[in-house]
Amino acid sequence: MPHSLDALLRPESVAVIGASDNPARIGGRPIFSMLEGGFKGRLYPVNPNRETIQGLKSYPSISSVPEAVDSVVISVPEKIAIDVVKECAAAGVKSVVMFTSGFAEIGAAGVHAQSELKTISLNSGMRIVGPNCLGVFNLNQGWFGTFANTLASKKIPTGPIGIVTQSGAYGGHLFTITQNRGVGTNYWVTTGNEVDVDVAEVIEFYAKEPDIKVIVSYAEGIKDGNRLCKALDAARKAKKPVIFMKVGSTEAGARAAASHTASLAGEDAIYDGVFKQFGVYRAETTEEMADIAYVCQFGRYPSGPKIGLQTISGGIGVQLADAATKYGFDVTPLPKNTQDKILNLIPFAGVNNPIDFTGQVLNERKLLEESMRHVIDEADYDSQILYLASLPISQFTKDISLEIFTSLRKQYPDELMILSLIGPPEARASYEALGYPCFEDHSLAVRAMAALRYFGEVFKKEEVVSPILIDKKPVITRGQRLSEFEAKKIFYAAGMPITAETLAQTSDEAISFWRKIKKPVVLKISSPDLQHKTDIGGVILNLDNESEIEEGFNKLRDIGKTKANKNNIEGIIVSEMVSNGVETVLGIVNDPVFGPTVMFGLGGVFVEVLEDVSFRVAPFDEKEASSMVDEIRGRAILNGVRGADPVDVKALAGALSQLSFFAAENAENLSSVDLNPLIVLPNGTKIADALIITK
Repeated sequence: MPHSLDALLRPESVAVIGASDNPARIGGRPIFSMLEGGFKGRLYPVNPNRETIQGLKSYPSISSVPEAVDSVVISVPEKIAIDVVKECAAAGVKSVVMFTSGFAEIGAAGVHAQSELKTISLNSGMRIVGPNCLGVFNLNQGWFGTFANTLASKKIPTGPIGIVTQSGAYGGHLFTITQNRGVGTNYWVTTGNEVDVDVAEVIEFYAKEPDIKVIVSYAEGIKDGNRLCKALDAARKAKKPVIFMKVGSTEAGARAAASHTASLAGEDAIYDGVFKQFGVYRAETTEEMADIAYVCQFGRYPSGPKIGLQTISGGIGVQLADAATKYGFDVTPLPKNTQDKILNLIPFAGVNNPIDFTGQVLNERKLLEESMRHVIDEADYDSQILYLASLPISQFTKDISLEIFTSLRKQYPDELMILSLIGPPEARASYEALGYPCFEDHSLAVRAMAALRYFGEVFKKEEVVSPILIDKKPVITRGQRLSEFEAKKIFYAAGMPITAETLAQTSDEAISFWRKIKKPVVLKISSPDLQHKTDIGGVILNLDNESEIEEGFNKLRDIGKTKANKNNIEGIIVSEMVSNGVETVLGIVNDPVFGPTVMFGLGGVFVEVLEDVSFRVAPFDEKEASSMVDEIRGRAILNGVRGADPVDVKALAGALSQLSFFAAENAENLSSVDLNPLIVLPNGTKIADALIITK
């Protein structure tokens, strides 16, 4: 596009088409908000029926405005909206915010009309937000390209949070909730039907914008998965947390998403994998989004898992310890000499971890302050959570409490401490100004610290250069029909080990191979017409003598004649029986949104019943593959259970990475792949079965 989003989000000149003199109407609200909010640029109402609007000169058309403005707000009926957009393009307008609905969200006729908007945008370079959106704002500039009641919701000074949502109403709701939580926002964008500007592009803008430190996003579906991945990668490299709510994870939710903003709803598990791959925190509720955005705006992240828990309540301390452990923190006890020092100050204290100062600290300031100094100086915790109850608001202790934490912040300016305290927003404000995030609910404080730790780990990991895909000629073609035997040869050529096997045409050939490898064998029908051989009894396991092999061979030959085109039966696969490893499932799905995507899971019940799998967008390196393996709930199986040897997880990660490059190289022709099972051995891996389906 010739224009970036600068003209849209930092306009110096704005016109409102369909402007109203009534500030309560949709066409009047942007003007009212800009006048009240102190818009720093030039404002031009456009309405052919009025000479003035809200005290400003009105213009009959966009072409009569004395300059080519940076952004235009369009608030007109659908029947004239396309003509108005054409006039804006002809007048040299750089960007448009389009409130008008009645496009792709209503069905086929609307889709056709929306495609006209797309064409105008592409041909002119004029950026379009919407249609069917609630608009945008930039609080610092007083730019309100929205009919949301933003000024009434604004409660705190602007801050480092950038918000982008597809849904307009939810975007307004989210802004109000985050304001109530103390989240300082400046930029806010709702993208609606996304004829041009989408959530991904706004995230990328935020990633490059110095004033934005944290990104909050909501989407019902993504049309361009590659663009989203690039945007999320840009945010990660800029060390900016992305907090994302992706809805439409159920069938009913996906239908609602499609009808609401004409979005494509991808497989939820794939979105989950994408978010983990690019270090995104996936929130489930609005409250969680607000809490995590709130704590991230302080800009401190723990460097490790060791956490110190300090409290004036033993019961709360137990709850903190339980919650911290469940979130994977290392609740390491205090060093013995530190315990002794605290006991000298407070003989009845609990000095393990949590550290329970007891109510004794209410009697003398130095007890709490000195104890906390000992913990910070000597325990080497990466983060701290302190439960203070109503200490900061009690008339007897509020002054002393603030003095203590002011002193501690001066001495330890970089120490990451979250406070759990009871009190109104004005009581918390003094502590927040010192850099202490505050939570009433101590369990939510632990959740917030876990989110900070997650981002801390994400930002540390991003020193690795993403793998570069070298263009290779695809090894498969569209419409190609491949048997298991052919598929395994393809993967063997790609550097992935397979089971020792041959394709036999007679039982004598099968017996000869068995004698050669000197181990039990598996017999399988080989035909491109039989993708799922077990469904018809086309696989026989663990044969270890001549009569078993001859009988099995003849049985499979007869099944093949009845179940497949005789001319397409290649023969019977005779394969070594591998039994000293762990069965896993590797797969590729060519997702309509994200393209070739790799799946991993353990075999058997873990995939079929528990759906214990992870996903990544191809290609990726072995380090990312290792993270993929570590995510599954059954990960401990790979370490060896009930006397079994641990298996070669490094080789498994290598196989996943190799498969991801195969997926990317063959993306144009590939529909899906199943390696089920890929057996992970104490040393190495082997593909025991393979299925390739082309487009």
